[in-house]
Amino acid sequence: MRVRESTIEQELIEKLGELKYTLRRDIHDRATLERNFREKFEALNRVRLTDAEFQRLLDEIVTPDVFAAAQTLRHRNAFTRDDGTPLNYSLVNTSDWCKNSFEVVSQLRVNTDYSHHRFDVLLLINGVPAVQIELKTLGINPRRAIEQIVEYKNDAGNGYARTLLCFIQLFIVSNRDATYYFANNNTRHFAFNADERFLPIYQYAAPDNSKISGLDAFADAFLPKCTLGQMISRYMVLVASEQKLLMMRPYQIYAVQNIVECIDKNLGNGYIWHTTGSGKTLTSFKASTLLKANPAIEKCLFVVDRKDLDRQTREEFNRFQEGCVEENTNTESLVRRLVSDDAADKVIVTTIQKLGRALDPARADYHQRLEPLRDKRIVFIFDECHRSQFGENHQAIKAFFPKAQLFGFTGTPIFEDNASYKRIEGDEQTLKTTDDLFQQSLHEYTITHAIEDRNVLKFHVEYYKPDGKLAPKPGETLAKRAVVDAILAKHDAATGGRRFNALLATASINDAIEYFVLFKAAQAEKKDSDRDFVPLNIAAVFSPPGDVSADVRQLQEDLPQEQEDNKQDPEAKKAALKAIMADYNARFATNHRIEEFDAYYQDVQQRIKDQQFPNADLPMKGREKLDIVIVVDMLLTGFDSKYLNTLYVDKNLKYHGLIQAFSRTNRVLNDTKPYGNILDFRGQQAAVDAAIALFSGARKDQAREIWLVDTAPVVIDKLKEARAALDSFLASQGLGGKPEDIANLKGTAAKVAFVQHFKDVQKLQTQLDQYTDLTAEQRAQIETILPKDELRSFRGQYLQKAEELRADQKKPGDLDEATRNEVEQLDFEFVLFASSTIDYDYIMKLITDFQAQGPVKSRMGRNELIGLIASDAKFMGEREDISEYVRGLKAGEGLSEDAIRAGYEKFKADKAAQDMAALSARHGLPVAKVQAFVDGILSRRIFDGEQLTELLAPLELGWKARAQKELALMGDLLPLLKKRAGGREIAGLKAYEA
Repeated sequence: MRVRESTIEQELIEKLGELKYTLRRDIHDRATLERNFREKFEALNRVRLTDAEFQRLLDEIVTPDVFAAAQTLRHRNAFTRDDGTPLNYSLVNTSDWCKNSFEVVSQLRVNTDYSHHRFDVLLLINGVPAVQIELKTLGINPRRAIEQIVEYKNDAGNGYARTLLCFIQLFIVSNRDATYYFANNNTRHFAFNADERFLPIYQYAAPDNSKISGLDAFADAFLPKCTLGQMISRYMVLVASEQKLLMMRPYQIYAVQNIVECIDKNLGNGYIWHTTGSGKTLTSFKASTLLKANPAIEKCLFVVDRKDLDRQTREEFNRFQEGCVEENTNTESLVRRLVSDDAADKVIVTTIQKLGRALDPARADYHQRLEPLRDKRIVFIFDECHRSQFGENHQAIKAFFPKAQLFGFTGTPIFEDNASYKRIEGDEQTLKTTDDLFQQSLHEYTITHAIEDRNVLKFHVEYYKPDGKLAPKPGETLAKRAVVDAILAKHDAATGGRRFNALLATASINDAIEYFVLFKAAQAEKKDSDRDFVPLNIAAVFSPPGDVSADVRQLQEDLPQEQEDNKQDPEAKKAALKAIMADYNARFATNHRIEEFDAYYQDVQQRIKDQQFPNADLPMKGREKLDIVIVVDMLLTGFDSKYLNTLYVDKNLKYHGLIQAFSRTNRVLNDTKPYGNILDFRGQQAAVDAAIALFSGARKDQAREIWLVDTAPVVIDKLKEARAALDSFLASQGLGGKPEDIANLKGTAAKVAFVQHFKDVQKLQTQLDQYTDLTAEQRAQIETILPKDELRSFRGQYLQKAEELRADQKKPGDLDEATRNEVEQLDFEFVLFASSTIDYDYIMKLITDFQAQGPVKSRMGRNELIGLIASDAKFMGEREDISEYVRGLKAGEGLSEDAIRAGYEKFKADKAAQDMAALSARHGLPVAKVQAFVDGILSRRIFDGEQLTELLAPLELGWKARAQKELALMGDLLPLLKKRAGGREIAGLKAYEA
């Protein structure tokens, strides 16, 4: 028997009562909510407001701007009373959040001019609605509650924008078994789609990272009054530069709590083991800012080890809080800020190199100025604390600041197994591991935890074997041309048809140079033999030798292989790098010079990050993106891009170096990026296994299963099962297993089932498409399970049915409850059905090929071409037009691509004019007037009811006939408006979306 939503709500209210919340059954609408807020406000600020003053206060504080409301909630504010006297007030007790009143309201109804909503449970802090809890019946995906909140917030004139609900900081959704929470935000940060790119959603966890998902356990852990107050006041970050609210993840909160406790109790040093990509900068920022308020601490230094990280970290800190960290341009500036009493100088971001120079015994002037700090409590927080220069500076810091506490962040700690050399020779012991240096681990969130949480992806590792030959022995090098040929053969598969990009890690600068030359030659040969081959855009980055700028010298300090390489024949390396940069300039119309290498390096990084596939935020043009960047040491640590998914390895890696390099590939994007791809040309399976075992924390026995994706045979078996399940479902509907049979599905429930079954098939197909190690037999097996033509046809049917179901969602009254729940839970992941290589330009080229003259055989026949268009989500709005245009073309007509494009645009314009003329005639209206009405709506993206009244006025209809005519006309215009709006919303049309 299904547990009712009302039962879950009642159980939660009883639990909150146990947690000493006050249940306010008397608060049920906007008036009673505001009356309670007034009482709490007046008590907190020891004031009595007149009715006029209270109304004016509400007018001042209620705002549709979520970020502004969040700031008002956290700060002391000013208000002018009716008699002109000032009132400085707070909405809540911000000095001690635990001392606020905490109340529960259920089934609150808020009606505004344009919006009528009911809210399951609200938590009030001092009368301010701070948390909204939306509940769903057991078995309904909480995602539906998230979508509902997004829909409420997008409703014109909603209560979130026009009432005290603007102060909501957190949303919690649950179906009793699964509970999630997320921060409130302005609309641009509050979209919820298949990418989940704008709306981070969290599950709470215990200190050991085990999930707390049941609503009862979540309430015990997250909703005690003081805990909730801390979550909102201390562990939410207001990102000023983006006007955005950010919630810290549970492991970040525990790390900060443990650092602060360690300092408060003066318990010595410690380190945080949080895996690469887990947001260490935010954690360290929050620790630093909390220390800023601690009077026992004189200074807090956040220490990084490279100039680019110094800049990046400073920018990140200032992103979280504008102007909180100033630039340290040199060592003198650092020393000046260390001795300053200015509050702005309490938290300092600096490089370990500058800190080393400041503490250098040879610099007596610095020592003399820093002497007053010797006996002060200073906190040092080190980013990536295992880096090469740390050991020497550790001793200098401890010698000069005996009362200092040192904290380190690392994604890959140094253990006995991976300690490559002795760090410090002290009198009593040799300090070489992270434990030696920092005494104790304060919190761990390993890559194993991050993969399980989907914060980072698993890896697919292929150990390359040349055809018909044995795999290389560990560390053995293959001929570079063989590696180049293998990469060219596998790159499109590995990167999802160049949707993503790749790094090639090489063993030396000379190797990198040789690879760049070989790729150029190999691609020229390939282009000569295959007219359809599109060359990859390839760049290389390694630090220049010789006399370089201070910026580059600082970069080189953490690039040991490159430093060593540049000692040999520096002029030849400089000449090669100039040639590589000249090639880059010619390709991308840039003007980089070796003397300003840092600008080139930044441009390469940005180009890797900016690669986006069609139909996303940034339009991608083939000539703008990088496909492969050849590296030696650069970019293998500390560099993040969601669009980098592949690492080619022709370099010996081990332990932390291996994990750091692999982790460049596994940033989460969406289901089109199922894992990070590693193609190893050095036979390093033993090294990979050893690294996985070392960095898995307490889960060594399950590490391989967690870290690595299933092998191809396992996924092929899953694909076979998914296809069999699809066929079985179709058979249960009295249909064969062919794509064309889908058109005969009857009823919404059947459409829902088909969409779910085929999405399972497509996800597995996407995963296999990016496997680089499929054998010919395995490819044949996949083709047997799901032939390509059949897959394409099924994709077209999926998109068709998904569109129909989206329309069904608009009229839920036609569905029974069970089917409606199924439809509401559907996640139409159209991103899975949008090819990276098939865009508008590509389709136009195919159409040109199709009707080309001469002996060259077209790549596709007419029906294949129409099927390809129908199977890609990008063309959902234009599918019928393009298909109809293709049907009207003559094969062999020999039109140019420009003529094809112009012909298609004219075809669309003519068709639109015919449709408009037919619609106008049907309704007895002048076509020019209807066209002007439509153009006006589209230009402003707002439906204007007065304009509609004017359009129909010449018909001189009575009110009843006019109302019927309005509905009939708008019923015809709605699909036309939506099509021409291209997916963008038009305000005011909801009344006609029956």
